[in-house]
Amino acid sequence: MGTEDLDELEALEDDERAARRGGAIPRGSLSRGLRLAGLPAAFAGRQAVGLGRRLGGRSQAEVAASVQQATAEQIFKVLGQLKGGAMKVGQALSVLEAALPEEQAGPYRAALTKLQDAAPPMPAATVRAVLAAELGPRWRSLFASFEEKPSAAASVGQVHRAVWSDGRPVAVKVQYPGAGDALLGDLDQVGRLVRIAAGWIPGMEVGPIIAELRERVAEELDYRAEGAAQQAFADAFAGDDEVVVPQVVMATGRVLVSEWLDGVPLSKVIAEGTQEQRDLAARRYLEVLLLGPARAGLLHADPHPGNFRLTPDGRFGILDFGAVNRLPHGMPLAIGRLLGAALDGDSQTVAEGLREEGFIRERIQVDPDQLLDYLNPFLEPLRHEEFRFDRAWLQSLFRHVNDRERPEWTINLKVNLPPEYVLIHRVWFGGIGVLCQLGGVVPAVQVLSDFLPEFAEE
Repeated sequence: MGTEDLDELEALEDDERAARRGGAIPRGSLSRGLRLAGLPAAFAGRQAVGLGRRLGGRSQAEVAASVQQATAEQIFKVLGQLKGGAMKVGQALSVLEAALPEEQAGPYRAALTKLQDAAPPMPAATVRAVLAAELGPRWRSLFASFEEKPSAAASVGQVHRAVWSDGRPVAVKVQYPGAGDALLGDLDQVGRLVRIAAGWIPGMEVGPIIAELRERVAEELDYRAEGAAQQAFADAFAGDDEVVVPQVVMATGRVLVSEWLDGVPLSKVIAEGTQEQRDLAARRYLEVLLLGPARAGLLHADPHPGNFRLTPDGRFGILDFGAVNRLPHGMPLAIGRLLGAALDGDSQTVAEGLREEGFIRERIQVDPDQLLDYLNPFLEPLRHEEFRFDRAWLQSLFRHVNDRERPEWTINLKVNLPPEYVLIHRVWFGGIGVLCQLGGVVPAVQVLSDFLPEFAEE
């Protein structure tokens, strides 16, 4: 047994002790891997139990529903406990479940949606220890009051409601102990899997993408950097009638204090919002994706619904700026220009433009007409004065990109993702999922004409 194996076993023992205490995030890749590997194993066990129940007289439908419900609950529990990159995967799944057929997505929707807003919390003693380490042993004197029960929890930290010493209601975001090691370790594991998969995709260059993700993850773990990004957004939208961003009160490496923002989370609008709320939220959501780069030179790069609110005064609230993409000159001009060319049916310009931007590598040959045929279904929202983003449309896209019978399916294997577009792709891919969960009617052409450089309605 090598040194690395011994380290992993020691980490596993530490993790088990922490689990018994309700402590920090499991830090060993072996421990985390075993927990993730336990998901399919447990599913198989439940299937075996289900077979026994069917033999005992229960219907196949009853047993299948029971197995799916238990599996969904375990996914929520395991990904929530691991937090870090594993929970981010769960949050991404919760955003994109709208793309899956109903019979697949339905049983898992409730459990995955929980990951948009909440996760099992860390103990109060751990929270107090982090606050003392970051703010000093007299940290309580900074607050008029502090609620030890968290109001929200996510992949890297959890949020507590409090009142600052000057009387302002504030949100106190506290980073989980071990979050850095866990998140970077999960990214390394994902990177290994992606490198293997990329060997089958001749158009993909993986190294720069992983390097870009590591750099962004490192920033996400530093709450001082997050505080600076949040304040830049707050300054850019100060006094805005339609968008609001909380002001930053204090930031250290692992604690971020900002003004409290009341409102209805988009996850609740998705679950039970009126059509008026859905339409408003969807339009503001799309506008904010474009306004951030235009006003603040930053793209909010964590699109899941827990980060957005409809406030009591009718504005659209934005939270959680750990993941941002620095775009000092706004969105790349090529995006609006190439969207316009695609809508005009100019396949040659689209192919040449994507090659110039690095989406098609030099040695890869692509038929321009096939490329445009592949992209056309994604352009449907821009072919109408108003468009309803819904699950049915997203599911049709899912079928389109996975239909191996179509000649243009091979485009999948020929397209690269340039590092400078990694977070932009993440935001738009996830953002479309959120829009389709909302089911809002949006004048997408008008929004892009108003806020996306180089894109004009005509």
